[in-house]
Amino acid sequence: MKRDLLSVSDLGRAEIEQLIEQALIMKRGDTLCLLSGKTLALLFEKPSLRTRVSFELAMSQLGGHAIYLSPEEVGLGRREAIPDVARVLSRYVNCIAARTFSHQTLLTLAEHSSVPVINALSDLEHPCQALADLLTIYEKKGKLTGLTLAFIGDGNNVANSLLFAASLTGMNFCIASPPGYEIKKEVLNQGRELATSSGSKIQLNSEPGEAARNADIVYTDVWTSMGQEAEAEKRCLAFSGYQVNAKLLSLAKGDALFMHPLPAHHGEEISVGLLDSPQSVVFDQAENRLHLQKALLAKILLPSDSEALSK
Repeated sequence: MKRDLLSVSDLGRAEIEQLIEQALIMKRGDTLCLLSGKTLALLFEKPSLRTRVSFELAMSQLGGHAIYLSPEEVGLGRREAIPDVARVLSRYVNCIAARTFSHQTLLTLAEHSSVPVINALSDLEHPCQALADLLTIYEKKGKLTGLTLAFIGDGNNVANSLLFAASLTGMNFCIASPPGYEIKKEVLNQGRELATSSGSKIQLNSEPGEAARNADIVYTDVWTSMGQEAEAEKRCLAFSGYQVNAKLLSLAKGDALFMHPLPAHHGEEISVGLLDSPQSVVFDQAENRLHLQKALLAKILLPSDSEALSK
């Protein structure tokens, strides 16, 4: 049976903890050629710096190979039907990492692919980012359970995946969004259901200061994501009081971490210079995409070998 990763919620708590453990082993340089002879297709509708480089390097460092397929080359759903693309790639490669505008595209790919499909970003979730964020938090704090993550801004794909990640691992999740930009009800309900077994608390707030108060992690993302450019002016007005800056960060705990998935719009969702703050772990997050994805690829493509690596 193939194993897809379309959502953070496709994993259990023990699996997430195992991924973090394996990623830390791989980060120390204890990397084996686990994926020799394996090929990953990077099927992208959206451009990316971190996602492309981290996945290509992950495959290379594990002895495998990655092929990048640009929007112009494939024309996913336009030049060629999505089910046909899935079936063709299944004959060539061992895994597909897809970065798409619509989450439905991922679901269709996974339905018709006989090889695993990884969500490298969709409009609904960004699971690889959230898992790397958990790795970063664990590195810096030594635990996940009982910590409070405050997300300031749009209830977007990153916020959705972080909600699921927190709910699965016992972290508290508090989000402050302006009216009309909150996390969708169905996502919130799923997160609350996951939280019942882990003990995590989920809180919605419209006031950034209240969300950030006494938080262990303060997290934000861009106000206007790729594909939302026509809404940029409207969004800037709606989010004008939601900038993360030194004043907002001072409301969190003294040793709170500041996180952002990048790219950042300096002077909009963050104040100029905040990425260089001593509390910022933003570039650690970016690096950890590589290490977590190595562990994820090993788990998906060689589950028995990846489990042996952590023992």
